Amino acid sequence: MRLYEGSIQTFKEDVLQNRIADKIAAKYQEYYKKRVNPSEHSSWNISLRFVKDVLEFAGTENNYIAVEYELPYSEKRIDVLLFGKNKKGEGNIILIELKQWSNENVKDCENDGNVLVNYGKFRKEQAHPSLQAQGYYYLLKDFMSVFDEKKKILLSACVYCHNYKGGEKEVLYLPKFNKTIEEYPLFSKEEFIDLGKYLKEKLGSGGGLEVFNRFAFSTIRPSKRLLDHTKDMINKQQIFNLIDDQISAYNAIMSQAKKLANTKEKSVIIVKGGPGTGKSVIALEVMGELLRSGRKVFHATGSSAFTKTLRKILGIRSQHLFKFFFNFTKSGENEIDILVCDEAHRIRKDSNDYGVPWKLKSKNPQIDDLIKPSKLSIFFMDEHQVVRPSEIGSVELIKDSAKKFGAKIFEFELQTQFRCGGSDSYLQWVENVLGVKESEWQILTEKIGMEFKIVDNPNELKKLIEEKNKEKLNSSRIVAGFCWPWSEPNSDGSLVNDVKINGFEMPWEKKNEFWKWATDDSGMEQVGTVYTAQGFEFDYIGVIFGNDLVYDMGEEKWIAKPENSYDSMVKRNNKDLVRHLKNVYRVLLSRAHKGVFVYFVDRDTENYFRSKIAGRF
Repeated sequence: MRLYEGSIQTFKEDVLQNRIADKIAAKYQEYYKKRVNPSEHSSWNISLRFVKDVLEFAGTENNYIAVEYELPYSEKRIDVLLFGKNKKGEGNIILIELKQWSNENVKDCENDGNVLVNYGKFRKEQAHPSLQAQGYYYLLKDFMSVFDEKKKILLSACVYCHNYKGGEKEVLYLPKFNKTIEEYPLFSKEEFIDLGKYLKEKLGSGGGLEVFNRFAFSTIRPSKRLLDHTKDMINKQQIFNLIDDQISAYNAIMSQAKKLANTKEKSVIIVKGGPGTGKSVIALEVMGELLRSGRKVFHATGSSAFTKTLRKILGIRSQHLFKFFFNFTKSGENEIDILVCDEAHRIRKDSNDYGVPWKLKSKNPQIDDLIKPSKLSIFFMDEHQVVRPSEIGSVELIKDSAKKFGAKIFEFELQTQFRCGGSDSYLQWVENVLGVKESEWQILTEKIGMEFKIVDNPNELKKLIEEKNKEKLNSSRIVAGFCWPWSEPNSDGSLVNDVKINGFEMPWEKKNEFWKWATDDSGMEQVGTVYTAQGFEFDYIGVIFGNDLVYDMGEEKWIAKPENSYDSMVKRNNKDLVRHLKNVYRVLLSRAHKGVFVYFVDRDTENYFRSKIAGRF
């Protein structure tokens, strides 16, 4: 999808007639079903005038342009794509990242690859714009099959900072960025002519519409599933291409890791983000890169299913590096170089509960037992995935502990969504309907980038998931709220069909092998809970929305029904039960890449959801 496309001549006329921003804004509202932010409207007006001037200087007449091109599997957009042919007649696409930054607003940063940008009301650490362009470059290369066709189309990426003054003493041009700028050129306001020559060289032979059509109709490759590539990520090389906030967080982690030998000061890095924003991807990419560089690094979670699955995938050689939060209670101070804590929202008050081996029990705050032994602690978290009273992981908790140890603190937030069809609007809608947090997405429209369906009975739900698993083996799962008992297997090893609804019967995951549910073929015939689904992703998910959390139409609010829950750990004396159950269903409804099918046990809850969905669903 692109918010604007056309010939260079049409584009220049739209800019001259002061209608370019209005055209883009109209398409934005039509597609996203919301009004464009005034600041973004203004930026289109300003930046695209500079683009028009450069194109006029370059003399690129028989070319084509796309503005605000939405990346595959994401709502993130590339500012400008230009299409044409070079002197050799080779098709060429140029990706341009536009920045309105001024020199006064950009400061150097201690983390290699990043800069500090002052946006007035706040200051943000983010990747150098040439690295941002690089991220988009590789993502297009990764997903668009046109770049591998026999008749070559070339791809280039650059940055145009039309308000920024160049010079080797200026932050964006510091020597440490030279290599990146050489590969992904950065053009300042004085380098107008250089940019024009760059475009002329790559697009000067016209043919833009032909190249654009090949790109526009290119097959988009399937997105990658994390667990399919985990072994190579740890043992061989980087697999996933990072973009935007993912790059800046990765840069900070790697930069602080490099400094460990020359400092006694601790560092704590907090990376927060919703489902599908790449927290676990970064955690495992970082883990692999640091191990290959010879660092002493461990990965830890509070999730038995996730950690045991990683151990199984990685085998005997690497499994000792993947631990639980309670494994570090007896470690000495600064004994570990780096500790990567994934699913950090699952941190407990201490490591003294029934699940901790007696040799590792500790009444110290569990967060202290994680920060104390590591020189660099990295926490990946989503505070809206806390689903039990015993889970207390939060940004505030981590910061308070970091201050006790005198650690430097870095904080990043991931916002680009790569799950849920790449639709952040879908997740915002789920959060809004459940009352987890407010958003402008109050009605689910067809612009969600994924399949969504409410079914009339659980057998239909099962049939849909079975069909998806036939199309692609072991790609889809059924999950449910914990509203049925969970029995031990029968004496012959067979499972009890505990989940029973009006003629529908299925077993929960096997008790002594629950952690296999997300990846083993047997999981296709079992129902998972939030505890086995959290941290995992599937192509499709079937959700049985139980009656432990229901919407009261009269009171117009969500209420908990503890009498309908079999999760004793959650419902016992829990004053926060409604919030925890909302988080449970937020997790379950956000596990899929391609589609979500839902059956509601409670009719009022179903009707409430239906009232928040546009007609076609």
